[in-house]
Amino acid sequence: MSHRPEKSDALPISPEVHFDRFRQLLEMEGEAERQRLEERRKTRSPAEAERGGETLIDLVIRSHTTGLGGRYLLTLQKRRSPDQLPWHRFKVGSPIVMSTDGDQRPMQGVVSARRMDSLEVSVSRWPEGDRFRIDLTPDEVTRKRQLAAMEAAEDARGRLGQLRDLLLYRREPTFQPGKTIDRSGRLNHSQHEAVEFAMSAEDIAIIHGPPGTGKTTTVVEVIRQSLARGERVLACAPSNTAVDNLLERLVETGASAVRLGHPARVLEVVRSHTLDALVEQHEARSVIQDMLKEADQLERQANRYTRARPAPGQKREQRQQARELRKYARMMERQAVNEVLADAEVICATVSFDFSIIDEQDFDLLVIDEACQTVEPGCWVPLRFAQRIVLAGDHCQLPPTILSQPAAKAGLDVSLMQRLVEHYGDAITKQLTVQYRMHERIMQFSSQHFYDDHLMADDSVRGHRLSDLSTVSEEEVDDVPVVFIDTAGAGWDEQLEPGSLSRWNPKEGQLVLDQVSALCDAGLSPRDIAVIAPYAAQVRWLRQHAEHDHLEIDTVDGFQGREKEAVVIGTVRSNNKGEVGFLTDARRMNVALTRARRKLIVIGDSATLGSDEFLTQLLQWFESIGAYRSVWELMTDS
Repeated sequence: MSHRPEKSDALPISPEVHFDRFRQLLEMEGEAERQRLEERRKTRSPAEAERGGETLIDLVIRSHTTGLGGRYLLTLQKRRSPDQLPWHRFKVGSPIVMSTDGDQRPMQGVVSARRMDSLEVSVSRWPEGDRFRIDLTPDEVTRKRQLAAMEAAEDARGRLGQLRDLLLYRREPTFQPGKTIDRSGRLNHSQHEAVEFAMSAEDIAIIHGPPGTGKTTTVVEVIRQSLARGERVLACAPSNTAVDNLLERLVETGASAVRLGHPARVLEVVRSHTLDALVEQHEARSVIQDMLKEADQLERQANRYTRARPAPGQKREQRQQARELRKYARMMERQAVNEVLADAEVICATVSFDFSIIDEQDFDLLVIDEACQTVEPGCWVPLRFAQRIVLAGDHCQLPPTILSQPAAKAGLDVSLMQRLVEHYGDAITKQLTVQYRMHERIMQFSSQHFYDDHLMADDSVRGHRLSDLSTVSEEEVDDVPVVFIDTAGAGWDEQLEPGSLSRWNPKEGQLVLDQVSALCDAGLSPRDIAVIAPYAAQVRWLRQHAEHDHLEIDTVDGFQGREKEAVVIGTVRSNNKGEVGFLTDARRMNVALTRARRKLIVIGDSATLGSDEFLTQLLQWFESIGAYRSVWELMTDS
């Protein structure tokens, strides 16, 4: 899989045909989500639904706050095990339904924060009851925004129409090379080239950032250079975590930035730049609060029973006064919001945000970080604000998550960035080449297979090993950076988890945990270790049997963009048919293999994995670097 395709000869695309196709694909995805929700509700018990990761039951409200527009932010924890939530698929921004067993009015909400022991959800009214259940629901709101954005782009004139034509190959991108930029000492040569390239683009530029190459650092520098020119920037990403990461870096540069929506992290540097927090500090806030408090008092008076008969029309007048006060309070709040936004140099939000709040504002540059993790219709939502576009990401890592397999096969899982890279090639793309995460051996396979062997390890990481860490005993640790442990012939067959279609392999799982224990015994903290498994059932098994606190165990998707000193990967699949399921997704394996800084351990059955061409190449690489170990050797040694 090359990162440098030649410019293709694809013909210009008709806007009507293009957007009609995506409307159909979005409908297919929506239908698949609705069917899955219906099946979950009808055929699964609450406990079975929870094991699937799309439901959490027996939750209680531990605390709450209020946000803009009077919404409630509720912190939910497990009633009987408040220290940790079970494995789940809820992410910040996920739409949910919150209900109680007897609640006939389930309420819509959105996940606004995620922690190991709790979820925070945003809802419009206070829920009735003591114990609650939340379910993931189809994201119809986001889909409607995407459909509306594509409809606007299809008929657009002016700048949006020009950008649409470029993105559909109906006109060519243009550049003005030679523009001077402030060369920051913080960047390496390939990062400088990418920044200069992006700043010379009059329409669009793409920054291709393989794992550990400082993509976000480069993107932030592009934004900083744009602000130095007096430009205004809209910075987006598909996930709240990625937006918060951008925001945190921008704040460090001194940029005046405002975060729309709910921050995924609890860092003060992020919280204090949210729209809610900035409006809270606005000079009009105390007046707004006083008006809302007076409106509440009038409502209570109007609803209070008194023995003395009130004057005719008194209660109606009190309710009318309360409505007027709330109306004026909302008007003042909107004015405060507009002033905060107008003063910002950079607005940060997810690509799926409701941008109606900035409808009247203009931006010189739209930046979409992690652009390969959103479906193409998602990018069209903020595109209407753009004069120029910079997309950043890595099309050789995880694509957008698609539930409908027919929709995925028809192209819904091809991001806008991937499509443009495949069409325009190097004409609009600069790749970063120096990585600051992995020992050069850990980096090698991905560099050769995905990046035309163009990656280089920086001197600071090229040869670093676990024994270089002050807490790790050189005598106790196997300092080889890459190890593959082959379980072929051990009879450790995979199993289907009861009540689900997910797979687990308990014997392989125990070996994974034994490897973790060996790392911890050598002095490595569990906080510095990641365990990655391809199946949710295996993640659940590992979490249930892990003995170390603060050890992170998750699927590949949960570690996208992350890194740890050591990573242990269990592949789970072991069967006589050579079936490997979605392990054949090379991009997913690329992510898993590139999370480790100093130590990578992969465990799997070579007899099963060898049925796939890509995995065969991986196994051959393990052998070529002397990383191969048999599980029988470990048993003999022990």
